[in-house]
Amino acid sequence: MNRLVSFRSKSRIGTTPCSSSFYARLLGSSIDASRTRSTANASDSLATVSRCSSLVPARTLTGSSLFGSRNGSSARLSNLTGHGGSQGVARRFCSDAAAERESMEYDVVIVGAGPAGLSAAIRLKQLCGEKGVDLSVCVVEKGAEVGAHIISGNVFEPRALDELLPEWEKEEAPISVSVSSDKFWFLTKDRAFSLPSPFDNKNNYVISLSQLVRWMGSKAEEYGVEIYPGFAASEILCDDNGSVIGIGTNDMGVAKNGSKKENFQRGVALKGVSLAFSGNKMIQCCFMRAIKLAGRVTLFAEGCRGSLSEKIIKKYHLREKRNAQHQTYALGIKEVWEIDESKHQPGAVIHTLGWPLDQKTYGGSFLYHMSERQVAIGLVVALNYKNPYLSPYEEFQKLKHHPAIKPILEDGTVIQYGARTLNEGGIQSVPYPVFPGGAIIGCSAGFLNVPKIKGTHTAMKSGMLAAEAAFGTLLEGSNLDSYWTTLQNSWVWEELHKARNYRPAFDHGFIPGMAISAVEHYLFRGKSPFTLKHGKPDHEATNVARSHSPIEYPKPDGVLSFDVPTSLHRSNTNHDHDQPAHLKLRDPEMPTQVNLPEYDGPESRYCPARVYEYVPEESGQLKLQINAQNCLHCKACDIKDPKQNIEWTVPEGGGGPGYSVM
Repeated sequence: MNRLVSFRSKSRIGTTPCSSSFYARLLGSSIDASRTRSTANASDSLATVSRCSSLVPARTLTGSSLFGSRNGSSARLSNLTGHGGSQGVARRFCSDAAAERESMEYDVVIVGAGPAGLSAAIRLKQLCGEKGVDLSVCVVEKGAEVGAHIISGNVFEPRALDELLPEWEKEEAPISVSVSSDKFWFLTKDRAFSLPSPFDNKNNYVISLSQLVRWMGSKAEEYGVEIYPGFAASEILCDDNGSVIGIGTNDMGVAKNGSKKENFQRGVALKGVSLAFSGNKMIQCCFMRAIKLAGRVTLFAEGCRGSLSEKIIKKYHLREKRNAQHQTYALGIKEVWEIDESKHQPGAVIHTLGWPLDQKTYGGSFLYHMSERQVAIGLVVALNYKNPYLSPYEEFQKLKHHPAIKPILEDGTVIQYGARTLNEGGIQSVPYPVFPGGAIIGCSAGFLNVPKIKGTHTAMKSGMLAAEAAFGTLLEGSNLDSYWTTLQNSWVWEELHKARNYRPAFDHGFIPGMAISAVEHYLFRGKSPFTLKHGKPDHEATNVARSHSPIEYPKPDGVLSFDVPTSLHRSNTNHDHDQPAHLKLRDPEMPTQVNLPEYDGPESRYCPARVYEYVPEESGQLKLQINAQNCLHCKACDIKDPKQNIEWTVPEGGGGPGYSVM
């Protein structure tokens, strides 16, 4: 009787990449001998597997997924193999000889350990428990730890979490501050006018999303999900038919000049499990395209403007498939402060419109009282603004000096700073989310409810629905397109449909936008007989510099407002300086030939991290300098560059911001 030894990984919620290989890193985990199982029926199959020339020592998972239902029901597979549905599951490493990198196979690979990705992973494992099967699920995350790249407002609506983990209150989720008041202000330069609040935040909570995601990561691991932070998905792997079969992670230890450093580590291929038949025996072996008999699933949950998700959308023409409009975006800039206890009102929520933005620029601010004397303050600026001299970062610094905001922050201390783009296109801009071999979930697809200013609950629900579709595809013979069907029949779609006209209304200006939004909210209640379209894509909305005058922003006082280097220090962002720049120029001459003379170098202003600077050369001419080590991974440059000349790609895994309370 052969013995299947199960290698169970330790928690990787807070680990970072090391210089050793991915194979060594994973096998360095503890061996859980208690999960060892004797399996006589699997001996012949395992013997066949061991003859694969590319096989390296097995990493096995007990359960029923190997001889479970990947190509139909358990009974159908039992007839094919001569075995029952409860055999041991072998998961092993195999060498991808062509790419000279290690490969690991899973039933489901999820890119991104955010709310959507973790919800999908947890739901998959819940279904496994309900059906008595075991699917291998892997989540790969580019941040140094789960939650490190997560930033949001966040007034949290627990609807999706109630469905996913109904016992979350008993399980010590970091959700404790319920909304106690809900104010909506219109700001002029010196005053704040109260307006009726349209947000209806009753039964919602003020939270740190990065903390919630860490908790969700720990719950996912309890279910048996394997999470690997510090590994950036940089490549989409496809078979000869064009179906996605997994992802490749970035090489690590590459110098800026492209040479391999002493700690070089080749990227890893994370692929879906393939099944092959030999006589009357079913074996699990390295991926073999010619005899692939069953699919697997890759879910992309990279967040707003995910680099691989965008390639998927273009490659498979997913917007065209449902005649979706282009996506439109905003940039959110946020700080968390610790304030005087006498000023702290746990659960108090304030949203504003108006100043410091002009009436042609859509956006607004928020101020949320969290727990432990902390407040979150931020400014959201739509990226279809016209004036190339506008700086979202500097507008945020001005906001904190408003007479209604300043007293709250005075004598306080900034704890953390960060920035991130968000999708505002709504239902009009959601692409068809299913492609051969996988699906796009969460903010990668764009499920933000703009008038609610909430997208976490919809992102989570999309991940749960995709998980159910993936489970049905792998084990019940259904089709992954069921994700699209169930999404359209869910409360997510109902919400987005009701909210569809708010954001495009403001393309006509502030006053028309407010008027249309009021009619939508109070008269039609989201059931208007028309659907507004978005204006120009954000990068096309930028006017040439001669159409505007430069904006003179006040110097930071170091008390309420700060320069960029000071704020960057508070973001904990960090990248190895000696690595290839992850911000790539499609045409290196475009900045000096077009952006500088026509738009006066807008990348030096729309970036909230001073990644882009025009510096003089010896000849006196200005040249664009890219300080990639400053990058907050906000993606504003990928969106707002007037000629779409900047491509944001993933840096070496583990780099970027290190958020803890955002």
